[in-house]
Amino acid sequence: MYIRQIVFAVALLGALVRFGPATAKDGFPAPEWDRVTPAELGWSETELAQARSFSDQIRSSAVVIVQHGKVVAEWGNTTKPMELASIRKSLLSALIGIAVSDHLINLDSTLGELGIDDNPPGLTGIEKGATVRELLEARSGVYHAALYETPDMAKMRPPRGSHPPGTFWYYNNWDFNVLGTIYEHATGTGLFEALDRKIAKPIGMQDYRQQDGSYVRGEASIHPAYEIRMSARDLARFALLYLHRGNWAAHQIVPREWVEESTRGYSRAAFGQGYGYLWWIGFLGGAVAPTVTLPEGSFLAEGAGGQYALVVPALDLVVVHRVDRDTPFTEPSMRSIARLFWLILKAEGYDPGPDASLTAATGERPTGETLAAKFQGKTISFGTKLRDGPFTMRFEPDGRMTYPHWDEALGPAAGTWTVAEDKLCISIPGARRRCYIPVLNGEQIELFDQLGVMQIAGVALPQ
Repeated sequence: MYIRQIVFAVALLGALVRFGPATAKDGFPAPEWDRVTPAELGWSETELAQARSFSDQIRSSAVVIVQHGKVVAEWGNTTKPMELASIRKSLLSALIGIAVSDHLINLDSTLGELGIDDNPPGLTGIEKGATVRELLEARSGVYHAALYETPDMAKMRPPRGSHPPGTFWYYNNWDFNVLGTIYEHATGTGLFEALDRKIAKPIGMQDYRQQDGSYVRGEASIHPAYEIRMSARDLARFALLYLHRGNWAAHQIVPREWVEESTRGYSRAAFGQGYGYLWWIGFLGGAVAPTVTLPEGSFLAEGAGGQYALVVPALDLVVVHRVDRDTPFTEPSMRSIARLFWLILKAEGYDPGPDASLTAATGERPTGETLAAKFQGKTISFGTKLRDGPFTMRFEPDGRMTYPHWDEALGPAAGTWTVAEDKLCISIPGARRRCYIPVLNGEQIELFDQLGVMQIAGVALPQ
């Protein structure tokens, strides 16, 4: 072990001598981030303050905005390692890309060839035909129970054998956990050590340590999940690495071809986003209402609880948003995060699309009995861009609310509705009551949440 440490130290010193330390003028941070005022890069201080105010409303724990390798703005606790949730998968994608380049992993290898199985009932012959590439795409067709899976994920998991490998996209923790097993078997290195040695140290992460990774084990599967904690400022370095196509100060950390291949969409998720190799492509795309229009080529890593790392190559921009799940927290909705990104991009000077906020809305805002009368017996069509859309919601005169033609994998197909002053409130079994502020323009109906973010843009169907 001592010899290995010396060899690694010599190799690292050699790399520093050859390439030199990164400097902010190169578009990379030095050991400490270089900071500039927003005005120096042409940002609107007023609009950026609006973004920060909205961030406070959704209870962000940390935000870091980096452009041209310099911190334009940051707030919250950006140095505390916080649970990354599913952003762990994008980190694993980078490690797998390095291993593929080193000829340690073949994307076309099948689970059967790699000796991958699981607890009884074990994998079928068809399931063992899934490839590493299909796991990366979340298209394995293996729907075995998995660790680190929420009850909702387990409920939505398709039946075993319902889709052959490569034919159906499903956000599948079994795929993601098995990729960790495959990586460790192929390289002989633990994930957290590899992350530290191959990525964290070469790009100068300030807070990540191997101890910030831990395995989640249990009876559901023999393949552990790999939980990782990372600070907002370190996550910004990783996002910046991908912004530069895997290059860090003239040193290719992750193969450029892999970055380009893994951040290309191969599947369309239920809400309109694309999915690459453990990376998301685009952001919701206004599937049920306008959100934010990202520049072409943007991609992001995201995780439960409000963890996001947005990469915008067209603007040389990185935005990281974190929520500390060690403390009592409220998970911001994806539409709230989209609104925050909208405000940040607007402050940068980019046109992020229509302003889907209540303050910008025009139309009738009925209240009380008038509001109730407007919705009684009404059917609203929405989500024309959803994968299985459009959907409809019907407000029965007796107070029932139904979703005709609904995919029950997305939740219950019926509930109740009431009116509370200027709000339309909907209760669904197993979910908390949600109230919306309606704005009506003829047959056009828009529903806004309490933060003034548009949640649904629909049209009333003839009765």
